[in-house]
Amino acid sequence: MEAPAPVDYRDIITIEPGKRSGKPCIRGLRITVYDIFGWLASGMSEDDIIDDFPELTKRDIRAALAFAADQHGRLLRVPA
Repeated sequence: MEAPAPVDYRDIITIEPGKRSGKPCIRGLRITVYDIFGWLASGMSEDDIIDDFPELTKRDIRAALAFAADQHGRLLRVPA
């Protein structure tokens, strides 16, 4: 089976100063990237999350992970 294409999170993750204290959210919803991390860390599957929050999609969850991976990579860069 072929691996899914990477998700371009820039179309999904939004940051608005007045919403959730400017934390990165999913498509302008009040669900943050950090909410998704917490649910995944607690053992919820993608399907469990979507069952509880039907406004989310698997693509949204993967965008949150892609966003975090990109941000983490930026933090680890050492200036030359």
